[in-house]
Amino acid sequence: MKEPFKWDDYSDQPALLQDKKYKKSMRKKERYSLIKTFFTALFILPVTLVAMPFIKRKQIDSSEFFCMGVDFQRESDLTLKIIHDFKIKRILVRIKLWEMDSLDELKDFLLKCPDKKVTLKIMQDREHVEDLELLENDLRTIFSSLDGLIDIYEIGSTINRSKWGFFSVNEYSNFYQRAYDLKMSEFPNITLIGSGVIDFEYHFTAHTLFNFFKYKYDGVASLLYVDRRGAPENMQMGFSLSDKIAYLSTMVWMSKKSKHALHITETNWPLSGTAPYAPTSEHECIDEESYADFMLRYHMLAFASQQVDSLSWHQLIAKGYGLIDNIEGMRYRPAFTTYKYMVQTLQHAQFLRLDITRDYYILQCLIDGQLLQIHWTLKPTTLKNEDFFTVYSRNGELITDETLNIGSSPLYIFITNATPKKVNCL
Repeated sequence: MKEPFKWDDYSDQPALLQDKKYKKSMRKKERYSLIKTFFTALFILPVTLVAMPFIKRKQIDSSEFFCMGVDFQRESDLTLKIIHDFKIKRILVRIKLWEMDSLDELKDFLLKCPDKKVTLKIMQDREHVEDLELLENDLRTIFSSLDGLIDIYEIGSTINRSKWGFFSVNEYSNFYQRAYDLKMSEFPNITLIGSGVIDFEYHFTAHTLFNFFKYKYDGVASLLYVDRRGAPENMQMGFSLSDKIAYLSTMVWMSKKSKHALHITETNWPLSGTAPYAPTSEHECIDEESYADFMLRYHMLAFASQQVDSLSWHQLIAKGYGLIDNIEGMRYRPAFTTYKYMVQTLQHAQFLRLDITRDYYILQCLIDGQLLQIHWTLKPTTLKNEDFFTVYSRNGELITDETLNIGSSPLYIFITNATPKKVNCL
C-alpha cells in the first residue's frame, strides 16, 4: 500500500495510521465533505427514524442469505473442500487493488467453484483513491477477466476509517462513480453494491445514499459489526442489532440511489488470547463458546428481519476471528460445527415470525412443511421437553432430556405435531 499506509498481515487489515500530521492535513482538506456529511445526517437520520415503522419487509431467499467469507490465497484446497461440504450457495472473496498480480490466482480459484454465487469485495488503497485513471484501468481488467464468475461486485470497503484510504464521503463517491460509469459504458450486466460503511455510523451511510453524484447502487453493502457491544442483542444508543438493521434498511428504501437490497458483507467477533491476530483489542474479544453463540444469534436476528439479502461471515480460516484456527495446524473451533448445522438446516427455511418476551427469543420458520422453533434467552430458564418436540443443540446434537435448559446457546426445536400445545417456560 502507498505510504504512509501499511497492511497488517496479522489481522488482515490496514495498520493504524501513525502520521498524525498527515491525518490532520487530509481531514482539513476534506472538511467541506465532512460538513456535508454532518448536515445530510442532521436531516436524513431523524426522517429515517420516523419512517422505520413503515418499512417494507421482503421475503428473503434463505438459500442465498448465508454467505461465507473466504481467502482464496489461504489453504485454498481445504477452503474449496469445506465450502462444498457446507453446501453453501454464496461466498465472498476479497481482492486488493494494490495486488493486481493475484487476479489470475483468484480466477483459478473461482473456476473451481462454478456452483457458487460470488460476491467480490474490491479493496482500495490510497493510490487508487487518488489516481482515478489507474482505478478505472484496474477495474476494467477485473471486470473483463472475471466476466461470468462474479455475481456481485462490492466497490470499496470500510470507507469511514482513514486507515483504509478514504478521508471523506466525497472521496468515496468519486471512487464509486468511476466504477458506475465503467459499468454503464462497458459492463451493463454487472451488479455493483457500495457504501461500505463499517459499524453503526449511519451519518456516513446517509451521505453515501443522499448526494448529488450521478451514480446508483444495485444494493447497499454494510459492515455491521456489533462486537464492541458484546452480545448481538445488546443496545447501542437505544438500538439493538434488529433495530440497526431496520434503521439501515429504511434508509436504503428511502434513497433513490439504490435498489432495495441490503448485504451485510462483513461481521464477526474477535477471539480472546489471539493477539496480534485479533483485529481489535483484548477488551472486545470473547471466548470460543460465546463466539459460536453470538454468531448463530446474529444470523437468526438478521434473518428474522427479512430485510438482509445476504450475510457474509468474516471468515472461514483466520487466527484471530475465523471458524478455523490456523495458528498451529488446522483447529476447528466450536463455531465451525455451529455454522455448518445452521446453514444445512436453514438454507431452505421459510421465515414465519420472531417472538421476543422478556429477553426470551423464539424464531419460527417452516422447513419442508415442518415447524421449527429456535429458542434462546438472555436470562437462563428451563422448558419441558414435550412429546411433540425433537430437539437439537446449536451443533446438531439430539437432546432427549425431559427438561431443556434454555440459555445463550440456541436450541433447534422441531414440532412434530401439527397442532402443538402452547409452549411454556417452567
